[in-house]
Formats: sequence, C-alpha cells, structure tokens
Amino acid sequence: MKLHIGTRKRAEGWKTLDITPGPEVDFVGDCRNLSQFSDGSIDTIYASHVLEHIPYNFELMKTLKEWRRVLMPGGTVMISVPDLDILCRIFLYPTLTPDDRFGVMRMMFGGQHDQHDFHYVGLTWDFLGSFLHEAGFMDIVRVPDLGLFDDTSRLKFGGTTLISLNVIAKNPG
Repeated sequence: MKLHIGTRKRAEGWKTLDITPGPEVDFVGDCRNLSQFSDGSIDTIYASHVLEHIPYNFELMKTLKEWRRVLMPGGTVMISVPDLDILCRIFLYPTLTPDDRFGVMRMMFGGQHDQHDFHYVGLTWDFLGSFLHEAGFMDIVRVPDLGLFDDTSRLKFGGTTLISLNVIAKNPG
C-alpha cells in the first residue's frame, strides 16, 4: 500500500490518511499514531507539509519512528516541509510589500485557519536530515521535486523560488 498522509484528495494507487474526515479520505487519524496499520504494511509514505504541524519535543521523533515502523523493509518515505532557510531569506527581501512579508510569515507559522493549521517547528535540511537519521532512516537525499503530486511541495514564492524542502529516505528494515 502507498499512503498519502495529510490529504483529502484521492489519487490512483494511493490510500489517503487525514485528521479530518472527508469523502476522499480512506483512513481518518492523526499521523502521529498509525496503530491502524500493521508493522511493515506500507510500501511508500508521502507527506507534504505535514511534519511542521508536529511539536518537535518528543512528538516529531516518535512520529518518524512510527512511520518507519509501518514501512516495509526498503520502503520509502517522501517528505516535503516549508524550508525555514529559504523562508528566512525570502522574508528579508527588501522589496517585499508588507502583505508579501505577512504571507511568508504565514508559511512559517501556518495559516491558522483551524486547530490543526499551526506550525510547531521550522525545518531545514540539517534539522530534518538529523531527525530522519536518528529515527533510523537511511539513504536520506534532498530532491528538488518529489515528482508525484501538484501540491505544496511544488509551491513557489513569486512564481520563482521553491519554498519547500523535499526529502526522500529509506527504511533499512
């Protein structure tokens, strides 16, 4: 099974998991607890702009270990998060309008439209790579595009600057 975490849109070949029920949500649940899935039952996990919603003290590491638990040996996790390094640089552009700067701030801290839309951690390549390594993932690589969905993993500020950190890692089993 391929599991797309944090979406309400079904795609061929993928099952969906979201914290909020919806007509295209296959599994309702919190991504921190995948107890509804057996060990090694998932081939691929895709999560775009999900991990930043997990508090980094204890819960982020526990979440990554939980994702690794359900992945098959050799399984893949594909993660996209707002890239804090990029967003900090963009925020400091001297030509930004106050509205543009506010938009960048929202990318850092979440849209805050509902109780689930808050960001608890800013991730960089160094931070995310370290978390993944500590959770037991291997072959951790940064990629410009995860190549699957037209979602926030491909979002560009001003149409030119990719704001996401896209990473692929393997469960060594």
